Amino acid sequence: MPLVAAILVVAAPAGRLAAQETNAAAAKAEKPPPLPLHQIEGNGGIFSTLSAYLVNPPRDGEAVGRPAVGFAYINLGHGQNLEAFTLTETPWKRLELGFAYQNFELGDLPTDIVQGGGPAINNSLSLYNVNARLQLLKEGEFEQKWIPAVTAGLHYKNNQGISEINNQLGGAFNSIGINNWDGEDYTLYASKLLTFLPRPVLLEAGGRATKGVWNGLAGFSDSYSFLFEGNIVVFVTDRLLLAAEYKQMPNDYTPIPLIKKSGDWWTLDAAYVVSSHMTVAVGYGHFGGVLNHDANGVWGITTKWEF
Repeated sequence: MPLVAAILVVAAPAGRLAAQETNAAAAKAEKPPPLPLHQIEGNGGIFSTLSAYLVNPPRDGEAVGRPAVGFAYINLGHGQNLEAFTLTETPWKRLELGFAYQNFELGDLPTDIVQGGGPAINNSLSLYNVNARLQLLKEGEFEQKWIPAVTAGLHYKNNQGISEINNQLGGAFNSIGINNWDGEDYTLYASKLLTFLPRPVLLEAGGRATKGVWNGLAGFSDSYSFLFEGNIVVFVTDRLLLAAEYKQMPNDYTPIPLIKKSGDWWTLDAAYVVSSHMTVAVGYGHFGGVLNHDANGVWGITTKWEF
């Protein structure tokens, strides 16, 4: 503390010191910015990738954290849309529980199947995501500034609808190696905020073990793939964030004309902190093959509200 400031503090009247202490306590309890965002599977993250930071953990003096809710819409083209309704609750500072209901509209796929001489199928399907993430290390823990936040996750996915579509197609999904309608993903992520640059930069990298085809939207194969995913976020201002994401996708099935080979995902995103409770983000993505089309030039929007 500079010498002049120290002298002023020592000489301040008791009433003024009490007021300063009260203001400091209020500032300490003030709600932090609503970051990280909700990603589309119901976890703290960006758009399609995760963060080792947890959503809305307990504030000082609170026994448990408060919930956060979100909505996402992704336009994949050709009438194929994905809507996600997300919910997280962080009951204590190291545990985040999350849920997402995803509705996947299949666009022109049912029409293409009928025009090719196949049977009629449902126009949409639903995927349920249930998540539990444990923060193993907090950033800077043990008074070591170099330590990143590290979080491990377990993610159960259940696809309502793909089994029925498989039956309608006479077992077509089974024939290409997609045999399961639920599965578990395992993730491990590290996040580190770099503050020595002109503006803060957040680096996040992780691994995922999954059997899911397109995150489980097309079901699950029989064996795990171990994949890399991550993102980089630049805090342009205290409210405006720009991000880039990369997410490897598995190909543990045999493509057919109406079920294309999947490609790795990458997105460019911009997020704005509207208030201490709300964030809005837009994204542009390149998803490669999804169902019967290449889903490149994808765009989407996500919102999140923290209580």
